[in-house]
Amino acid sequence: MRFDGDAGITHLPMPRSDRQYLLYLHIPFCIVLCPFCSFHRVEFREDRATRYFQALRREIEKAGRSGFCFSELYVGGGTPTVLPDELIATVRMVRDQHPVARVSVETNPDDLENDSLPRMRDAGVNRLSVGVQSFDDKLLKEMQRYDKYGSSERIRTRLKSAKGLFDTLNVDMIFNFPHQTRDMLKTDLQILTEELGVDQISFYPLMSAKTTRKAMRKDIGEVTFDRERTFYELIAGHMQDAGYMRSSAWCFSRVPSMIDEYITEHEEYLGLGSGAFSYLDGSLYASTFSINHYLSLIDSGESGIVRRSGLSRREQMRYYLLMQLFSGSLDKAVAEQRFGGGFQRTVWAELVMLQSIGAVRNTGVQLVLTESGYYLWVMMMREFFTGVNNLRDQMRHNIARETTIPG
Repeated sequence: MRFDGDAGITHLPMPRSDRQYLLYLHIPFCIVLCPFCSFHRVEFREDRATRYFQALRREIEKAGRSGFCFSELYVGGGTPTVLPDELIATVRMVRDQHPVARVSVETNPDDLENDSLPRMRDAGVNRLSVGVQSFDDKLLKEMQRYDKYGSSERIRTRLKSAKGLFDTLNVDMIFNFPHQTRDMLKTDLQILTEELGVDQISFYPLMSAKTTRKAMRKDIGEVTFDRERTFYELIAGHMQDAGYMRSSAWCFSRVPSMIDEYITEHEEYLGLGSGAFSYLDGSLYASTFSINHYLSLIDSGESGIVRRSGLSRREQMRYYLLMQLFSGSLDKAVAEQRFGGGFQRTVWAELVMLQSIGAVRNTGVQLVLTESGYYLWVMMMREFFTGVNNLRDQMRHNIARETTIPG
């Protein structure tokens, strides 16, 4: 996964007139820069963030004029809720201009005390995803989150106050920290399902990128994978016993709802804002990671997209296979129709391998993950997102070569 293709483009791709897309918006500002996080994020400054939101709304309007029609909205970061009024104005604008049925927004625990949550709900946000990572105070201190977001007890109190405000309250967790024990993980699971009873829980394996590994070793320890499967099986067993269904290999829900991995439900999506990725018509696009460059491009009437890399037909099929099975199953007839025939002939080696190791069961109509297949997919998606993190590293290296203006 590298951007060896077109560089310097600043126009939006052409949409299909018969299709509605998911819109992803990236808000890169954070109060705390966690050492394990490799997402595009910068330290929050109110004047700069305000200008950024204003530019983002102009880019959204440009996408609408270009013919894009959006049916769902996902706002990630960073911390999208650093400026609630700007976020609400942006969500309202998108819903006023497009037939958006579902809106998901990421946030951090400290913003749950903000009185803007009911206004976010009234603006159309129906899923709130809260980054908690762990309820263990020792691990929170290692992650440098304790001082900013508070103790486990304080975070739990905030989550309880947010229950019922949105159709779905999701809690993002991480497992396989170097100093995490089975008892720590069991306590996290009991808090989530018994004390809090939240609607949805996403349990991510700890991931890294080249740029974060040194800081991670210093702050949280050396990452290994010898306990990852044991931890995952503990999570999956507990969640299913507690009445949660798998929405993906690492997301568990009480009722069907949006999930963080929107790429499994939307093969094509447009990402806007600095640091956003898009996948359209077999090509991967990236927007500039320079806030200055992004603002300059939007002020000039351009898009923030500066890189494109095309995938071969076989690469597109392998990507489709990866994403569909991440959700648990793949409809073979739909896959053949999606690619105009030849899907199973092209990826036959992958399918034979997956069935031979017992990861996938062929029902005749569908390919379905087995229990061992679910953990295999956790591993594969961990490596996929590590590849995405390396793309982010590559884009960060491009910043020095991009045109900038004074901040």
